[in-house]
Amino acid sequence: MPTRPAAAPKSGIGDDAIFELRWERAKDDLHAPLSRLYGKVVPVDNLMDRVRMLLRRQWMARPADLRLLDLKRDIDPDWFQSSRMAGYVFYADRFGGTLKGVGDRIPYLRDLGVTYAHFMPCLMPRPGDSDGGYAVMDYTRIDPKLGTMADFKRLTKKMRAAGISPCIDMVLNHTAREHDWAERARAGDSFYQEFYRLYDEPEIPLAFEKTLLEVFPEQAPGNFTYDETMGKWVWTTFNTFQWDLNWENPEVFLAILEVILTLANAGAEVLRLDAVAFMWKRMGTVCQNEPEVHDILQALNQAASVAAAATIFKAEAIVGPDQLVPYLGTGRHTGKVCNLAYHNSLMVQFWSALASRETHLMTDVLKRHFPDRFVGAEWATYIRCHDDIGWAITEEDAERHGVTGPGHRKFLSDFYAGRFENSFARGADFQVNEATGDARTNGSFASLAGLEDAIEKKDADAIYRAIARITLGHALIAGFGGIPLVYMGDELGLLNDATFRNDPDLAGDGRWMQRPRMDWGLATDAPESDAPHGRIYRAVRHILATRAACPELGGKTASQVIETGHGRLFCVLRPGTDVATWIVANMSEEEQIIARDALGLPAGPVPLDALTGLQPHLAGDAIVVPALTCLWLRHPLW
Repeated sequence: MPTRPAAAPKSGIGDDAIFELRWERAKDDLHAPLSRLYGKVVPVDNLMDRVRMLLRRQWMARPADLRLLDLKRDIDPDWFQSSRMAGYVFYADRFGGTLKGVGDRIPYLRDLGVTYAHFMPCLMPRPGDSDGGYAVMDYTRIDPKLGTMADFKRLTKKMRAAGISPCIDMVLNHTAREHDWAERARAGDSFYQEFYRLYDEPEIPLAFEKTLLEVFPEQAPGNFTYDETMGKWVWTTFNTFQWDLNWENPEVFLAILEVILTLANAGAEVLRLDAVAFMWKRMGTVCQNEPEVHDILQALNQAASVAAAATIFKAEAIVGPDQLVPYLGTGRHTGKVCNLAYHNSLMVQFWSALASRETHLMTDVLKRHFPDRFVGAEWATYIRCHDDIGWAITEEDAERHGVTGPGHRKFLSDFYAGRFENSFARGADFQVNEATGDARTNGSFASLAGLEDAIEKKDADAIYRAIARITLGHALIAGFGGIPLVYMGDELGLLNDATFRNDPDLAGDGRWMQRPRMDWGLATDAPESDAPHGRIYRAVRHILATRAACPELGGKTASQVIETGHGRLFCVLRPGTDVATWIVANMSEEEQIIARDALGLPAGPVPLDALTGLQPHLAGDAIVVPALTCLWLRHPLW
């Protein structure tokens, strides 16, 4: 008689045990920053108890499928560093109309090669001007014009099934003036008045103003606003209707952590933490990038790793090169703060090199200021986004290359506003600082790259060059290292949109010119069309597909900027375990030649270009790099 197989022993590991294991893993790295932040304000052990109770409550409310995803991410914590990761960034209403409409467009994203979808601000904003959705009135509700939180949960589940990780914005520095916390503060609730930076008299605000910078000097000068209802001065870094939170108050930390975990439980796998550089204030400074900011980010990250282990954080810190690296973890914060940060300097240096046709500054800045890899973190690389371009080029860096900081920044703002002789760009100034002469720049990728000007002039050669610049940019961000982010419509070459001026809620913010609505007519025929939008779409799709097949282009592989001495080429080595890839980008309109030795290529046949499958042209033993082209020279290491 056959013997019945013995039943497998039960592990005895349930939800409680998993929670405790994660708490033990994170608690030391959570306790340390909370002690530094709040140890002089409250007993830290009591604060830790409150955090633990909050985490446990959110963990018990976490849906079963997300708990399974947590376990998968525990096993593969570097999932986001795969070369298969590619991002797409969009305003939901401009992409799909509603959240349901976005769900209908998932096949488009999959065909393009997208595995990470960033919904631009979709939480409930204040009425009227909301700074593009970054003045949030209610963190727990979706903007009614897009749908409901139930719609959002259904959409994120649908995206997970399609292999796409949803990302949404979480504004950390401020709330809308109409947020419930602010309304309670205005009504005299002392508990909620402590949530904000409020002052009875102007003396302290005036003392802070002596060293503060202005983010929007044209539309919102100064950093403080007098609220007549309270009879107090309110810290408003960005706009009068955006009230800065008081992160010195541990109750703010607890309230924001609750929101973050609620959004994670709704299916957000990535939280883009907005305006993080401004969170901590210190008299006598510009109140940006203070050390406490990194303690806050570490505490949020480590707390979330207990109750929502699948969720990662992306820092929106558009700051100078020296201030940017700590957002991915350095020193005592290594591997413990944000998992992603925007590589603002790569974007700035790309546009600088395109305008000057010169790469020495680009090579120097990106090699000297940035490590070649991080622990448990990587860049989000991009060429354009919804925002303006701030020309973050320091005096020191500029002077190392024979120009002045103000002079080079003015050259770039003039060039991309189309004022510089023979400029191909069609952009516009944004927030001109009359005192310094600095100006930021607006414009879509395609218009800044010359496509708008070329189409208007019906110049076929200029159209070809503009498409080449757009393709070059996408190949650079996909090969450099990090998750490449494609802003909605850039894969179709959408141009500047002037219609925003007809909307009174948008007209005062010039950034809407680079936020056109998706053109689904162009998107539908792009796979076959020989028009510019079709050529650009197929190029971007091919770049992302090729990247996905090259593991060494993922975020765990070093990005080693190569000093070749060549002033027209920007070169990076990606030394994988089995294959090494050399990224060679020609930023000029003429073909360039570079010796193999300058790149450090090994002896033997010249590697194939992964993007074309062909060997590059040679001039003797040197490599010919076509104008406005990025080569991916891929060489096996065995």
